[in-house]
Amino acid sequence: MPLINKARSHSVVRGRSPGRLRLLLTVFFALDGFVFAGWVVRIPAIKEQTGASEGDLGLALLGVSAGAVVTMLITGRLCRRYGSHPVTVVCAVLLSLSVMLPPLTHSVAALGAVLLVFGAAYGGINVAFNSAAVDLVRAMDRPIMPTFHAAFSLGGMVGAALGGLVAGSLSPTRHLLGLGLVGLLVTALAGPALLREPPPPAPPEEAAEREHRTPPRLTPRTRRLVVVFGLIALCTAYGEGALADWGALHLQQDLDTSPGLAAAGYSCFALAMTVGRLSGTTLLERLGRTRTVVAGGTTAAAGMLLGSLAPTPWAALVGYTVAGLGLANLFPVAVERAGTLAGPTGVAVASTLGYGGMLLGPPAIGFMADWFTLPVALTSVAALAAVAAVIGLGIRRAEAP
Repeated sequence: MPLINKARSHSVVRGRSPGRLRLLLTVFFALDGFVFAGWVVRIPAIKEQTGASEGDLGLALLGVSAGAVVTMLITGRLCRRYGSHPVTVVCAVLLSLSVMLPPLTHSVAALGAVLLVFGAAYGGINVAFNSAAVDLVRAMDRPIMPTFHAAFSLGGMVGAALGGLVAGSLSPTRHLLGLGLVGLLVTALAGPALLREPPPPAPPEEAAEREHRTPPRLTPRTRRLVVVFGLIALCTAYGEGALADWGALHLQQDLDTSPGLAAAGYSCFALAMTVGRLSGTTLLERLGRTRTVVAGGTTAAAGMLLGSLAPTPWAALVGYTVAGLGLANLFPVAVERAGTLAGPTGVAVASTLGYGGMLLGPPAIGFMADWFTLPVALTSVAALAAVAAVIGLGIRRAEAP
Protein backbone atom coordinates (compact mmCIF):
# COMPACT_ATOMS: atom_id res chain seq x y z
CA MET A 1 0.00 0.00 0.00
CA PRO A 2 2.72 2.60 0.75
CA LEU A 3 4.28 1.82 -2.60
CA ILE A 4 1.00 2.59 -4.35
CA ASN A 5 0.61 5.89 -2.52
CA LYS A 6 4.16 6.88 -3.36
CA ALA A 7 3.59 6.08 -7.04
CA ARG A 8 0.40 8.11 -7.03
CA SER A 9 2.21 11.03 -5.43
CA HIS A 10 4.80 10.95 -8.18
CA SER A 11 2.08 10.78 -10.81
CA VAL A 12 0.53 13.92 -9.33
CA VAL A 13 3.86 15.73 -9.60
CA ARG A 14 4.32 14.65 -13.18
CA GLY A 15 0.65 15.01 -14.03
CA ARG A 16 0.80 18.78 -13.94
CA SER A 17 2.26 18.75 -17.45
CA PRO A 18 5.61 20.49 -16.94
CA GLY A 19 6.14 20.68 -20.70
CA ARG A 20 4.76 24.21 -20.93
CA LEU A 21 7.07 25.52 -18.22
CA ARG A 22 10.00 23.71 -19.81
CA LEU A 23 9.25 25.36 -23.16
CA LEU A 24 8.99 28.83 -21.62
CA LEU A 25 12.28 28.49 -19.76
CA THR A 26 13.93 27.21 -22.94
CA VAL A 27 12.80 30.38 -24.72
CA PHE A 28 14.47 32.59 -22.10
CA PHE A 29 17.70 30.56 -22.18
CA ALA A 30 17.82 30.93 -25.97
CA LEU A 31 16.99 34.65 -25.75
CA ASP A 32 19.85 35.23 -23.34
CA GLY A 33 22.35 33.55 -25.65
CA PHE A 34 20.96 35.39 -28.68
CA VAL A 35 21.21 38.85 -27.12
CA PHE A 36 24.64 38.33 -25.58
CA ALA A 37 26.16 36.96 -28.80
CA GLY A 38 24.65 39.82 -30.80
CA TRP A 39 26.42 42.29 -28.52
CA VAL A 40 29.75 40.43 -28.66
CA VAL A 41 30.02 40.55 -32.46
CA ARG A 42 29.63 44.36 -32.43
CA ILE A 43 32.42 44.99 -29.89
CA PRO A 44 34.95 45.92 -32.61
CA ALA A 45 32.57 48.54 -34.03
CA ILE A 46 31.86 49.97 -30.57
CA LYS A 47 35.62 50.14 -29.93
CA GLU A 48 36.09 52.17 -33.09
CA GLN A 49 33.14 54.42 -32.28
CA THR A 50 34.42 55.30 -28.81
CA GLY A 51 38.05 55.62 -29.93
CA ALA A 52 39.12 53.25 -27.18
CA SER A 53 42.53 51.59 -27.10
CA GLU A 54 42.79 47.87 -26.37
CA GLY A 55 43.55 48.64 -22.73
CA ASP A 56 40.68 51.12 -22.41
CA LEU A 57 38.28 48.66 -24.01
CA GLY A 58 39.41 45.96 -21.62
CA LEU A 59 38.63 48.23 -18.67
CA ALA A 60 35.20 49.09 -20.10
CA LEU A 61 34.42 45.39 -20.65
CA LEU A 62 35.15 44.78 -16.99
CA GLY A 63 31.83 46.59 -16.44
CA VAL A 64 30.02 43.53 -17.81
CA SER A 65 31.96 41.27 -15.46
CA ALA A 66 31.55 43.48 -12.39
CA GLY A 67 27.83 43.99 -12.95
CA ALA A 68 27.26 40.27 -13.50
CA VAL A 69 29.22 39.04 -10.49
CA VAL A 70 27.67 41.53 -8.05
CA THR A 71 24.13 40.85 -9.29
CA MET A 72 24.57 37.08 -9.24
CA LEU A 73 25.28 37.25 -5.52
CA ILE A 74 22.10 39.27 -4.93
CA THR A 75 19.73 37.51 -7.31
CA GLY A 76 19.65 34.32 -5.27
CA ARG A 77 18.03 36.25 -2.40
CA LEU A 78 15.59 37.96 -4.78
CA CYS A 79 14.51 34.59 -6.16
CA ARG A 80 13.90 33.28 -2.67
CA ARG A 81 11.77 36.31 -1.83
CA TYR A 82 9.85 36.98 -5.05
CA GLY A 83 10.23 33.75 -7.00
CA SER A 84 12.53 32.89 -9.89
CA HIS A 85 9.85 33.40 -12.57
CA PRO A 86 9.19 37.12 -11.91
CA VAL A 87 12.92 37.79 -11.52
CA THR A 88 13.58 36.08 -14.87
CA VAL A 89 11.02 38.28 -16.65
CA VAL A 90 12.27 41.52 -15.07
CA CYS A 91 15.89 40.71 -15.91
CA ALA A 92 14.92 39.83 -19.50
CA VAL A 93 13.37 43.30 -19.89
CA LEU A 94 16.48 44.95 -18.42
CA LEU A 95 18.75 42.86 -20.65
CA SER A 96 16.80 43.84 -23.78
CA LEU A 97 16.83 47.53 -22.86
CA SER A 98 20.47 47.68 -21.78
CA VAL A 99 21.83 46.02 -24.94
CA MET A 100 20.60 49.09 -26.87
CA LEU A 101 22.80 51.46 -24.84
CA PRO A 102 26.44 50.77 -25.87
CA PRO A 103 26.09 52.30 -29.40
CA LEU A 104 24.82 55.52 -27.80
CA THR A 105 28.07 56.09 -25.91
CA HIS A 106 31.04 58.09 -27.20
CA SER A 107 33.55 57.69 -24.39
CA VAL A 108 35.14 54.81 -22.54
CA ALA A 109 33.71 55.96 -19.20
CA ALA A 110 30.16 56.07 -20.57
CA LEU A 111 30.62 52.67 -22.23
CA GLY A 112 31.83 51.16 -18.97
CA ALA A 113 28.81 52.58 -17.13
CA VAL A 114 26.22 51.15 -19.52
CA LEU A 115 28.04 47.82 -19.63
CA LEU A 116 27.75 47.69 -15.86
CA VAL A 117 23.96 47.78 -16.29
CA PHE A 118 24.09 45.24 -19.11
CA GLY A 119 26.25 42.92 -17.02
CA ALA A 120 23.88 43.24 -14.06
CA ALA A 121 20.92 42.17 -16.21
CA TYR A 122 22.93 39.34 -17.75
CA GLY A 123 24.07 38.00 -14.40
CA GLY A 124 20.60 38.33 -12.89
CA ILE A 125 18.76 36.44 -15.61
CA ASN A 126 21.35 33.64 -15.55
CA VAL A 127 20.80 32.98 -11.85
CA ALA A 128 17.02 33.38 -12.11
CA PHE A 129 16.29 31.02 -14.99
CA ASN A 130 18.86 28.49 -13.77
CA SER A 131 17.08 28.49 -10.39
CA ALA A 132 13.74 27.93 -12.13
CA ALA A 133 15.26 25.15 -14.21
CA VAL A 134 16.68 23.45 -11.10
CA ASP A 135 13.19 23.43 -9.54
CA LEU A 136 11.75 21.87 -12.68
CA VAL A 137 14.50 19.24 -12.87
CA ARG A 138 13.79 18.27 -9.27
CA ALA A 139 10.03 18.08 -9.85
CA MET A 140 10.33 16.03 -13.06
CA ASP A 141 13.04 13.82 -11.55
CA ARG A 142 14.84 13.81 -14.92
CA PRO A 143 18.29 15.26 -15.72
CA ILE A 144 17.07 17.74 -18.34
CA MET A 145 19.36 20.63 -17.33
CA PRO A 146 21.69 20.23 -20.34
CA THR A 147 18.81 20.86 -22.76
CA PHE A 148 18.32 24.36 -21.34
CA HIS A 149 22.00 25.15 -21.80
CA ALA A 150 21.81 23.74 -25.32
CA ALA A 151 19.14 26.35 -26.00
CA PHE A 152 21.51 29.04 -24.72
CA SER A 153 24.24 27.75 -27.05
CA LEU A 154 21.86 27.61 -30.02
CA GLY A 155 20.66 31.14 -29.29
CA GLY A 156 24.26 32.30 -29.17
CA MET A 157 25.10 30.65 -32.48
CA VAL A 158 22.08 32.26 -34.16
CA GLY A 159 22.86 35.65 -32.62
CA ALA A 160 26.50 35.52 -33.70
CA ALA A 161 25.65 34.34 -37.22
CA LEU A 162 22.98 37.01 -37.67
CA GLY A 163 25.31 39.67 -36.30
CA GLY A 164 27.99 38.66 -38.75
CA LEU A 165 25.55 38.85 -41.65
CA VAL A 166 24.25 42.33 -40.83
CA ALA A 167 27.53 43.84 -39.60
CA GLY A 168 28.36 45.20 -43.04
CA SER A 169 24.96 46.72 -43.72
CA LEU A 170 23.64 47.88 -40.34
CA SER A 171 25.25 50.29 -37.92
CA PRO A 172 25.76 49.06 -34.35
CA THR A 173 22.99 51.43 -33.24
CA ARG A 174 20.40 49.93 -35.57
CA HIS A 175 21.58 46.38 -35.04
CA LEU A 176 21.50 46.50 -31.23
CA LEU A 177 18.26 48.49 -31.26
CA GLY A 178 16.69 45.72 -33.33
CA LEU A 179 18.21 43.13 -31.00
CA GLY A 180 16.69 44.85 -27.99
CA LEU A 181 13.29 45.12 -29.66
CA VAL A 182 13.35 41.41 -30.46
CA GLY A 183 14.17 40.73 -26.81
CA LEU A 184 11.30 42.91 -25.62
CA LEU A 185 8.89 41.27 -28.07
CA VAL A 186 9.87 37.76 -26.98
CA THR A 187 9.57 38.79 -23.32
CA ALA A 188 6.17 40.36 -23.95
CA LEU A 189 4.94 37.12 -25.51
CA ALA A 190 6.56 34.60 -23.15
CA GLY A 191 6.80 36.65 -19.94
CA PRO A 192 3.11 36.74 -18.97
CA ALA A 193 2.84 33.01 -19.60
CA LEU A 194 5.85 32.36 -17.36
CA LEU A 195 4.40 34.57 -14.63
CA ARG A 196 1.17 32.54 -14.73
CA GLU A 197 3.08 29.29 -14.26
CA PRO A 198 3.31 28.30 -10.60
CA PRO A 199 6.62 26.94 -9.35
CA PRO A 200 6.75 23.17 -9.86
CA PRO A 201 5.85 21.16 -6.76
CA ALA A 202 8.63 19.64 -4.73
CA PRO A 203 9.01 15.83 -4.75
CA PRO A 204 6.63 14.15 -2.28
CA GLU A 205 9.33 13.28 0.23
CA GLU A 206 10.67 16.85 0.27
CA ALA A 207 7.18 18.33 0.47
CA ALA A 208 6.35 16.11 3.44
CA GLU A 209 9.49 17.23 5.21
CA ARG A 210 8.61 20.88 4.66
CA GLU A 211 5.18 20.35 6.20
CA HIS A 212 6.69 19.14 9.45
CA ARG A 213 9.69 21.34 9.88
CA THR A 214 11.29 24.59 8.85
CA PRO A 215 14.17 24.03 6.41
CA PRO A 216 17.45 24.39 8.29
CA ARG A 217 20.13 26.87 7.50
CA LEU A 218 22.84 25.64 5.18
CA THR A 219 25.40 23.59 7.04
CA PRO A 220 29.14 24.12 6.53
CA ARG A 221 29.25 20.76 4.73
CA THR A 222 26.54 21.84 2.28
CA ARG A 223 28.34 25.12 1.62
CA ARG A 224 31.53 23.21 0.88
CA LEU A 225 29.71 20.97 -1.57
CA VAL A 226 28.22 23.98 -3.33
CA VAL A 227 31.70 25.47 -3.69
CA VAL A 228 32.97 22.14 -5.06
CA PHE A 229 30.33 22.19 -7.78
CA GLY A 230 31.16 25.83 -8.39
CA LEU A 231 34.77 24.82 -9.00
CA ILE A 232 33.62 22.36 -11.66
CA ALA A 233 31.69 25.21 -13.30
CA LEU A 234 34.83 27.37 -13.10
CA CYS A 235 36.98 24.71 -14.81
CA THR A 236 34.43 24.43 -17.63
CA ALA A 237 33.90 28.15 -18.15
CA TYR A 238 37.69 28.75 -18.13
CA GLY A 239 37.91 26.57 -21.22
CA GLU A 240 35.02 28.32 -22.94
CA GLY A 241 36.52 31.76 -22.38
CA ALA A 242 40.00 30.67 -23.41
CA LEU A 243 38.89 29.08 -26.67
CA ALA A 244 36.58 31.97 -27.54
CA ASP A 245 39.43 34.49 -27.31
CA TRP A 246 42.53 32.47 -28.21
CA GLY A 247 41.45 29.42 -30.21
CA ALA A 248 41.35 31.17 -33.59
CA LEU A 249 44.61 33.03 -32.94
CA HIS A 250 46.39 29.74 -32.22
CA LEU A 251 45.23 28.29 -35.53
CA GLN A 252 46.21 31.36 -37.52
CA GLN A 253 49.42 32.34 -35.74
CA ASP A 254 50.94 28.98 -34.77
CA LEU A 255 49.57 26.71 -37.51
CA ASP A 256 49.53 29.24 -40.39
CA THR A 257 45.88 28.80 -41.35
CA SER A 258 43.74 31.27 -43.26
CA PRO A 259 41.46 33.63 -41.27
CA GLY A 260 38.43 31.68 -42.48
CA LEU A 261 39.72 28.33 -41.27
CA ALA A 262 40.88 29.92 -38.00
CA ALA A 263 37.37 31.26 -37.40
CA ALA A 264 36.04 27.73 -37.90
CA GLY A 265 37.94 26.66 -34.77
CA TYR A 266 35.54 28.21 -32.29
CA SER A 267 32.59 27.25 -34.48
CA CYS A 268 33.61 23.58 -34.19
CA PHE A 269 33.94 23.95 -30.43
CA ALA A 270 30.59 25.73 -30.01
CA LEU A 271 28.75 23.28 -32.28
CA ALA A 272 30.21 20.34 -30.37
CA MET A 273 29.06 21.85 -27.07
CA THR A 274 25.56 22.32 -28.47
CA VAL A 275 25.38 18.73 -29.72
CA GLY A 276 26.76 17.46 -26.43
CA ARG A 277 24.16 19.37 -24.44
CA LEU A 278 21.30 18.22 -26.65
CA SER A 279 22.30 14.63 -25.88
CA GLY A 280 23.10 15.43 -22.25
CA THR A 281 19.83 14.17 -20.76
CA THR A 282 20.28 10.74 -22.35
CA LEU A 283 23.90 10.65 -21.24
CA LEU A 284 23.03 11.56 -17.64
CA GLU A 285 20.23 8.98 -17.51
CA ARG A 286 22.60 6.25 -18.66
CA LEU A 287 25.79 7.20 -16.83
CA GLY A 288 24.63 9.31 -13.89
CA ARG A 289 26.09 12.64 -12.83
CA THR A 290 29.37 11.38 -11.40
CA ARG A 291 30.38 9.30 -14.42
CA THR A 292 29.27 12.09 -16.76
CA VAL A 293 31.52 14.60 -15.00
CA VAL A 294 34.48 12.22 -14.90
CA ALA A 295 34.06 11.13 -18.53
CA GLY A 296 33.45 14.70 -19.70
CA GLY A 297 36.48 16.12 -17.92
CA THR A 298 38.71 13.31 -19.17
CA THR A 299 37.45 13.67 -22.75
CA ALA A 300 37.91 17.45 -22.68
CA ALA A 301 41.45 17.11 -21.32
CA ALA A 302 42.43 14.70 -24.09
CA GLY A 303 40.76 16.81 -26.77
CA MET A 304 42.41 20.04 -25.63
CA LEU A 305 45.85 18.46 -25.46
CA LEU A 306 45.37 17.51 -29.10
CA GLY A 307 43.92 20.93 -29.96
CA SER A 308 46.80 22.85 -28.41
CA LEU A 309 49.76 20.65 -29.37
CA ALA A 310 48.67 19.20 -32.73
CA PRO A 311 51.08 19.92 -35.60
CA THR A 312 48.35 20.38 -38.23
CA PRO A 313 45.24 22.62 -38.35
CA TRP A 314 42.84 19.76 -39.05
CA ALA A 315 44.07 17.77 -36.07
CA ALA A 316 43.67 20.90 -33.92
CA LEU A 317 40.08 21.30 -35.16
CA VAL A 318 39.38 17.69 -34.17
CA GLY A 319 40.82 18.46 -30.75
CA TYR A 320 38.63 21.54 -30.35
CA THR A 321 35.58 19.47 -31.27
CA VAL A 322 36.41 16.70 -28.79
CA ALA A 323 37.04 19.30 -26.08
CA GLY A 324 33.64 20.87 -26.75
CA LEU A 325 31.90 17.51 -26.43
CA GLY A 326 33.70 16.83 -23.16
CA LEU A 327 33.00 20.21 -21.55
CA ALA A 328 29.38 20.41 -22.75
CA ASN A 329 27.57 18.99 -19.72
CA LEU A 330 29.91 19.87 -16.86
CA PHE A 331 28.50 23.36 -16.26
CA PRO A 332 24.81 22.29 -16.38
CA VAL A 333 25.46 19.41 -13.97
CA ALA A 334 27.41 21.65 -11.58
CA VAL A 335 24.72 24.36 -11.48
CA GLU A 336 21.90 21.83 -11.13
CA ARG A 337 23.54 20.03 -8.22
CA ALA A 338 24.44 23.28 -6.45
CA GLY A 339 20.84 24.45 -6.86
CA THR A 340 19.47 21.16 -5.54
CA LEU A 341 21.66 21.44 -2.47
CA ALA A 342 21.10 25.12 -1.67
CA GLY A 343 18.34 26.51 -3.90
CA PRO A 344 18.85 29.87 -5.63
CA THR A 345 21.78 30.63 -3.33
CA GLY A 346 23.57 27.53 -4.61
CA VAL A 347 22.87 28.51 -8.21
CA ALA A 348 24.21 32.00 -7.51
CA VAL A 349 27.44 30.70 -5.96
CA ALA A 350 28.10 28.15 -8.72
CA SER A 351 27.26 30.67 -11.45
CA THR A 352 29.50 33.31 -9.92
CA LEU A 353 32.44 30.90 -9.72
CA GLY A 354 31.73 29.71 -13.26
CA TYR A 355 31.56 33.24 -14.61
CA GLY A 356 34.78 34.00 -12.75
CA GLY A 357 36.40 31.14 -14.64
CA MET A 358 35.26 32.59 -17.95
CA LEU A 359 36.81 35.93 -16.95
CA LEU A 360 39.99 34.30 -15.69
CA GLY A 361 40.62 32.22 -18.81
CA PRO A 362 41.49 34.82 -21.48
CA PRO A 363 43.92 36.97 -19.42
CA ALA A 364 45.52 33.89 -17.83
CA ILE A 365 46.15 32.42 -21.28
CA GLY A 366 47.64 35.75 -22.38
CA PHE A 367 50.07 35.92 -19.48
CA MET A 368 51.15 32.30 -19.93
CA ALA A 369 51.57 32.85 -23.68
CA ASP A 370 53.99 35.70 -22.89
CA TRP A 371 55.93 33.55 -20.45
CA PHE A 372 55.96 30.38 -22.58
CA THR A 373 54.09 29.99 -25.88
CA LEU A 374 50.40 30.08 -26.82
CA PRO A 375 50.18 26.29 -27.45
CA VAL A 376 51.65 25.62 -24.01
CA ALA A 377 49.30 28.17 -22.45
CA LEU A 378 46.28 26.47 -24.02
CA THR A 379 47.21 23.20 -22.29
CA SER A 380 45.97 24.86 -19.08
CA VAL A 381 42.45 24.24 -20.43
CA ALA A 382 43.25 20.53 -20.52
CA ALA A 383 44.73 20.73 -17.01
CA LEU A 384 41.58 22.30 -15.53
CA ALA A 385 39.35 19.84 -17.37
CA ALA A 386 41.37 17.07 -15.73
CA VAL A 387 40.90 18.81 -12.37
CA ALA A 388 37.12 18.76 -12.96
CA ALA A 389 37.34 15.01 -13.63
CA VAL A 390 39.29 14.46 -10.41
CA ILE A 391 36.74 16.51 -8.46
CA GLY A 392 34.03 14.39 -10.07
CA LEU A 393 35.64 11.24 -8.66
CA GLY A 394 35.10 12.61 -5.15
CA ILE A 395 31.55 13.85 -5.66
CA ARG A 396 29.71 10.67 -4.69
CA ARG A 397 31.70 10.19 -1.51
CA ALA A 398 31.33 13.88 -0.59
CA GLU A 399 27.56 13.84 -1.12
CA ALA A 400 27.01 10.66 0.86
CA PRO A 401 25.57 11.28 4.35
